[in-house]
Amino acid sequence: MNTATRRLGVSNLTPNWFATVMGTGIIATSAATLPLRAPWLLVAARGVWVLATLLLLVLLAATLRHHRRYPRIARSHHAHPVLAHFYGALPMAILTVGSGALLLGEPMLGRAAVGLAWICWLVGTVGGVACAVIIPLLSFTRLRLGPGDAFGGWLMPVVPPMVSATGGALLTPTLDTAARRADMMLVCAALFGMSLIASLIIIGFIWMRLIRRGIGAAGAVPTYWIVLGPLGQSVTAASALAAAARGTLSPSHADLLNALAVAYGVPVLGFALLWAILAAAITAKTLVHGLPFSLTWWSFTFPVGTCVTGLSGLAARTGSPALATLAAIAFALLVAVWALVATRTAWGTFVRRDLLSPAPSLPESREVGVV
Repeated sequence: MNTATRRLGVSNLTPNWFATVMGTGIIATSAATLPLRAPWLLVAARGVWVLATLLLLVLLAATLRHHRRYPRIARSHHAHPVLAHFYGALPMAILTVGSGALLLGEPMLGRAAVGLAWICWLVGTVGGVACAVIIPLLSFTRLRLGPGDAFGGWLMPVVPPMVSATGGALLTPTLDTAARRADMMLVCAALFGMSLIASLIIIGFIWMRLIRRGIGAAGAVPTYWIVLGPLGQSVTAASALAAAARGTLSPSHADLLNALAVAYGVPVLGFALLWAILAAAITAKTLVHGLPFSLTWWSFTFPVGTCVTGLSGLAARTGSPALATLAAIAFALLVAVWALVATRTAWGTFVRRDLLSPAPSLPESREVGVV
């Protein structure tokens, strides 16, 4: 990439670029948790995790440069009715890389993998809770949004605490006492509730918007897949907390938490299947008339990946071969979609360079467009 192209990209580095890290990292973490494992798959997953980590470092460096050289543009993103919600992508990207370090990093990093996972979890959790508070507060007070403006991106600021709940549950066994592990589980349960209830409210707004105003702009259609994110991630978090309960809580309480994880996970993934069918139908209908490529296409990756990890967690809790097979099928579809989106992103960045063009000014219309 030449100097002019790099300067143009940094001048318009929007927060939704971190969705590329989320979508790449979820390939690695979902592969690490699949019930049907193979040695070659774990090796490939480590390679993808390294790619996600490098991508995160590049974007963090570019973001710092963006804020230093173009502070006015950087500060304008929080006032944008679409881009403001995508600040949640940054903490989720950090959390995804951290979970990958814990699940996959030990052969390369040794004990440092646990330390890296803790650093990512702490930074991602603080940033995620801040997004879950600040971005909705901006929506309440400054962005002047209405129910008809609802789109999948509204979920981005409130999902990070759920990702933290999952990562925290994975880190719980690394604590040295049962009391600390129990306290960590309480923190994760609070993060779980913080994200879940807010997500359910927003999903209701999205459903109502579809009823009253229809599908809307073609560029926003991929964001409807984001609804799968809090659904699949909550199932993943519930399963991870049930696994962490072994050795932390009493056997009877651990069994109860395991039963609750299954009782919660199966119905929620049932609704996720319903939404996936609806989102697929909306996407197919839009493809007929033209679905322009943009960074919103990364909405096809991470949310689906959370459903893969949710299915894998339920398969581990129940021992169900059917759930294990569904997880493997969903993972294969996820990899295929990721390959398509990653290729289109690389082409648009380095060849056509249309993904690096300056962002349009705030539209007069409240209709959500391409981001």
